[in-house]
Amino acid sequence: MSVTDRPYQELHEQAADEAARRYEDSAAERERVEGRLAAGVRFPDSPDALAVRADRILDRGGLSPSAVVADIHREAMDLPDANERIIDLSNELQAWSFLPRGVRAGATVARITLRRDGRELPHGTGFLVSPRLMMTNHHVLPDENFARRCFAEFNAQVTADNQPDTVVRMELDPGTFFAADRRLDFALVAVAPTLDGPPPGEIFGWNRLSVQIGKLVLGEKVNIIGHPSGRLKEIALRDNAVLVRLDDFVHYTTDTEPGNSGSPVFNDQWEVVALHHSGVPKKDDQGRVLRKDGRPWQQGDGDDAIDWVANEGVRISSILKHLAGLDLDPGRRALLAEMGPDTGLDQAMTTAPALPAPTATVPGVAAPSAPSAPSAPVTVSPAESGTTARRPQVGLRARATAFGGRQHLVFLHGRDQQDNFPDVLRRSWTAGLNQGLTLASLPTLDPEDVWFPFYGTRLHALSSRESTAEPIGLDQLSAAAAAEVFAAQSPTGSYEQLLHEAAVRAGMPQNGPATTEGFGSGLVGVLHRPLSWLAAKSDLDEWTIATFLRDVDLYLGDSAVRQAVLDSVMETMPSSGELVLVTHSLGTVVGMDLLTRLPGGLDPVLLVTAGSPLGLDGVNERLLARGPHQPPRVRDWVNVWCPTDAVAIGCPLEDERWGKLTQLAVSNGRDRAHKMEEYLGHPKAAQEIRGALRA
Repeated sequence: MSVTDRPYQELHEQAADEAARRYEDSAAERERVEGRLAAGVRFPDSPDALAVRADRILDRGGLSPSAVVADIHREAMDLPDANERIIDLSNELQAWSFLPRGVRAGATVARITLRRDGRELPHGTGFLVSPRLMMTNHHVLPDENFARRCFAEFNAQVTADNQPDTVVRMELDPGTFFAADRRLDFALVAVAPTLDGPPPGEIFGWNRLSVQIGKLVLGEKVNIIGHPSGRLKEIALRDNAVLVRLDDFVHYTTDTEPGNSGSPVFNDQWEVVALHHSGVPKKDDQGRVLRKDGRPWQQGDGDDAIDWVANEGVRISSILKHLAGLDLDPGRRALLAEMGPDTGLDQAMTTAPALPAPTATVPGVAAPSAPSAPSAPVTVSPAESGTTARRPQVGLRARATAFGGRQHLVFLHGRDQQDNFPDVLRRSWTAGLNQGLTLASLPTLDPEDVWFPFYGTRLHALSSRESTAEPIGLDQLSAAAAAEVFAAQSPTGSYEQLLHEAAVRAGMPQNGPATTEGFGSGLVGVLHRPLSWLAAKSDLDEWTIATFLRDVDLYLGDSAVRQAVLDSVMETMPSSGELVLVTHSLGTVVGMDLLTRLPGGLDPVLLVTAGSPLGLDGVNERLLARGPHQPPRVRDWVNVWCPTDAVAIGCPLEDERWGKLTQLAVSNGRDRAHKMEEYLGHPKAAQEIRGALRA
C-alpha cells in the first residue's frame, strides 16, 4: 500500500507488526524446516500432508499420469517416497498448460485505486473469487465507506509486445456485499459491472477457492501476481518456498512489495492457497523495524526502505471457514454461494436468491436509469416474494390463451433443481430467451405463456432413497472419491463406463502405460483421471460433472426412477395442439423418452436440446428408443451446444441415425458454459424457438 489516510496506514503497520510477532513465535519450527531443507529433504512436511497433496495433484490434473508411471516405477518406492516424488515432479515438470493457466489466473487480478483530493492513487491489489466478488486485505479496504472511494482496474498490465494494455475500470459496490475481518486481514466486496455489461467474472474469469486440504506442503513453490507499489501487474514466479504453516497463516519467501497487499498466492496448479497480506520486517533487539542499511526505520522512509525478511499470507481455508459462520441475509448468502461448491459456502443454501447484477455508480454521478432490455435472470426467495410459507414445488401450466390456445411452449429442466421454485425457474428461463429475442429483434414472451413441468423434487427424493452411502461432505471427500461412491451405487454398473466415454470423447489419450497400468497403493483411483480431464477441458468443476453423470446414470439405469420422472412430467403437459419442446441437460434425455409417450393429439413441431449428453453411447443406447434415432413425430430438431460444456461432450450429433437436425454451436460466457439462460440468450437459438410460434 503506497497511499492512504493515516488510520488505514496504522492498520497496515499493525498487520506487519503482528506478522513479525508470528514470525518470531514460529522461529523454532522455521529453523527445523530450514534444517531439513538444508539436509536435502525437499518437502519437510508430515507423511499425511504429503499423501493428501500428492492425491490432489493427481486428482486435479497437475501432472501427466504417464510421467508418474514412468518415474515411480523406475525403481521400487514405498508409499511415502512415491508421494514425495509426485510432488517433486509437479515442481520439475510443467506442462505447456502452466503458462495459459497462469495467464487466465492473472486476468482475475486487478489494481485497487483510491480517489482522494481529486487524485487517483494506486492503493493495493484484489482478485475475483466469484462472478461478482473481489477479495483483498482488510487494511486495503477497512470498511464500506472507504471502499466507496475506490475502484478496480483490470488489465493494468503490458501486453505480450510490452505495450500498455487497455485498462477496464469497474466500481466497487460495498452496498451489495461487503465483509471484512481485521484478524484475518481480508475484505470481500462486490464489484459492479459496467453499464449494461456482464458481471466482471464473466469477462475476466474468477478463482475457484477451495476449503479442502492438500493445496500446499512445506518446501513447495508458490506464485504471486499483483501490483507492487501500484505499478502495472507483475508476477513473482516460483523462486520462493513455503517455510511455516500456522493455523490461519503461512510464511514464505518471495520477492513482493507493499503494493502486493491483497494479491493471490497460487500453487503450481494455479489454485489460490493464501491471501498475501504483509511482509515480515526485520527487527532489532529493541523491537524496532530495520532499514536495508541496518538503521532503524522511521516514518517517512517509505515501505520500500524496510528490510523484509519473509512474507505472510492468510490461508484461504481459514477465510472460507470465517465466511461460512457469518450471519447474512439470503441475498448476500446467495452471493457467497456463487463462489462455487468447493468453498463449502453453498451448503447452507437452499432457496436463497441470487441478487440481480448491481448497477455501476461513480461518486458524484447519478446512477443511470434501468435499461429497457430484458434483465438478467433473477431468482426470488420466499421472503422476497412476500410469502411466509414454502410454496409448492409442482409443475406450472401456461395460460389457456397462450399462442391462440393451439400452440404450447414447454420448458423441460435438468437435474439439481430440487431446492428451486418452478415459477422462479420459469421466469429465469424466459428472461434468458427474451434476451436472445431482443438481440434478434423479435417480440418477447410472457413467462405465464410457458408450460413448466417440474420433476426436480421427485428425482432428488428417489436419488436419496437409492443412496446407500452416508451423505458426502465436501470437507470429507474429493470429487473423484465421490465418483467412486457413485460408481459403486450405479444401478447397472454403468457409471464408470459413462465417465470414461465422456473423457475419451473429450480427447483423453487412450494409448500408453497410463491407460493400462495403475499407480498402485491407492494413489490414484480409477476415476480420477477421466474426471480431472473433463474438468480441465471444460468450464465445469469436477463435482458438477460427477454428480450430473450420477443422476443421468440413475435415470437411465433404474426403471422405477425413469417411470416416476416421466409420470411427474406428464402431470403438467398439454394434451393436444402443437408442441414446442425446449429441453436442457438431463431434461434432453427425459425429453427424448417423453416423445415416445405423447398423446396422439399433441403434435411436436419443434424439439430443442441444449447442453445435451445424447451424443454419448452410454446415454443414447439406454433411451426407450434405443440408440441414435430421429425423435418420433418431430418436424424440426435444433441441438444447441457449447464446446466448453462438459455435459455436451459428444456434440455435434454426427451419427446419421439421428436424422435431419440443425446443429447450433454457441460460445457461452466464461463459467456459464452449461447455463440454460446462456443457451437461450443466443439470438439464433431464440429465433428458432420464436419462429415455431405463430402468435
